[in-house]
Amino acid sequence: MTDSMKQSGAKADRVYIFDTTLRDGEQSPGASMTLEEKLQIAELLDSMGVDVIEAGFPIASNGDFESVSEVAKLMKNAQVCGLARAGAKDIDRAADAVKHAKNPRIHTFISTSPLHMKHKLQMEPDEVMEAIAFSVGHARNHVENVEWSPEDATRTDRDFLCAAVETAIKAGATTINIPDTVGYTVPQEFFDIITMLRARVPNIDKAIISTHCHNDLGLAVANSLAGVQAGARQVECTINGLGERAGNAALEEIVMALNVRHDAMPQWTNIETTMLARASKLVSSVTAFPVQYNKAVVGQNAFAHESGIHQDGMLKNNQTYEIMTPESVGISQTSLVMGKHSGRHAFREKIKALGYELGDNQLQEAFTRFKDLADRKKHVFDDDIVALVDDEVAKSADRVKLVSLRVIAGSEGPQKATLKLEIDGKETEIDSTGDGPVDATFNAINALFPHEANLQLYQVHAVTEGTDAQAEVSVRLEEKGKTVTGRAADTDTMVASARAYVSALNKLLIKREKQAPDSLTA
Repeated sequence: MTDSMKQSGAKADRVYIFDTTLRDGEQSPGASMTLEEKLQIAELLDSMGVDVIEAGFPIASNGDFESVSEVAKLMKNAQVCGLARAGAKDIDRAADAVKHAKNPRIHTFISTSPLHMKHKLQMEPDEVMEAIAFSVGHARNHVENVEWSPEDATRTDRDFLCAAVETAIKAGATTINIPDTVGYTVPQEFFDIITMLRARVPNIDKAIISTHCHNDLGLAVANSLAGVQAGARQVECTINGLGERAGNAALEEIVMALNVRHDAMPQWTNIETTMLARASKLVSSVTAFPVQYNKAVVGQNAFAHESGIHQDGMLKNNQTYEIMTPESVGISQTSLVMGKHSGRHAFREKIKALGYELGDNQLQEAFTRFKDLADRKKHVFDDDIVALVDDEVAKSADRVKLVSLRVIAGSEGPQKATLKLEIDGKETEIDSTGDGPVDATFNAINALFPHEANLQLYQVHAVTEGTDAQAEVSVRLEEKGKTVTGRAADTDTMVASARAYVSALNKLLIKREKQAPDSLTA
């Protein structure tokens, strides 16, 4: 949003953006992030103007604690938040994780719906009310900014919800978050809940009301905006709508809805919208979750016009079929600008223009791969560069790395793969056969790095047009209920397949370290 728009909307309150990509987003089945990747995402969120970053659930694992702690140290502007259940151990751990932040926040929660209280908590309503008062008060002893959430709020008895919110505010909560935990609510209903709380809860003006909507019925964004229209002034969301099950409200959709429809919703955010596409690409790359082609705002087809009628209208006036410009969200047209004679400086400037910031080592590795790609491809498109840079970002902290691969394939089997891997700094090589070149390659990886994971998905698609296009391969593995997805690109489909499988294995190693926290005790 422009400064003039913000000034014109000064009478309507600002909407604070609370990003939970690093916490709720990472809970997506198949998603996992290294510490380095989380820091990259956090720095970008901070730069684009996100107000609060929920960096993790510190009690869940040492890795989560470290992530929150390191993000807290790094952030220049955003509040850094740690999630905690309504127990002293959780809250103390969260407080320790965010203590280095310039503006720390603890987000504590407990279930309030009859279903959750009976079956999940096995607690009586009066016990839950006591836990609310204790947990918020205990958190307030550590930090000034305390957020409280009644889990499954939208299926909570309305009188009990009002009483619970009142108790939390009395105990010192500065933000009251209303989660639609299972994505059950419809917009009018969510509007009515926020309106009711503002009308019935004493001292509700002492806290900011927040929304946290899940997308099980595809209504997360609509419900969040309904909450804003009813008076909520914080929206919890994630990049690309990443999250458990069907996901969360998508940050980019919330922000652009408020930006484009300022006439209907005069509220504003502090988000630099031209960085939205960059954030989308980074999160997609790190998690290996592709963005659907028809995804609003940042999808590949979001600004594509194929219909003859639409094309004619666009040529006459782009506003006929575009309610926002690609440039407003940081999307530029694919262009052919790089070749085998392009130098390191030009490459650095190109990837910077595409929204990436790489360290010296990552840059050199990516540049080496670019030169190799330019030797093999007639035309190097922006999408090609994005694919190889994404590859480099994704494997920066890998324990297992592909060194070389040679495959013998054809109509007369058996097909054979000669594979060399670097595992924890030590190189090892093996020959393997299989039913086809992909099977032979994967058998070789399994022999060098034994594991019990099952292959759930193997998928290939072309990055750009032409017979020399890079193949982008996705591999999903499952082990003991934990799923991970690896993605890689190369002009050689077998090399891309091996890299994707190895990427998935590295993510699995990270996920193995994540354990469910101990049962809640005060």
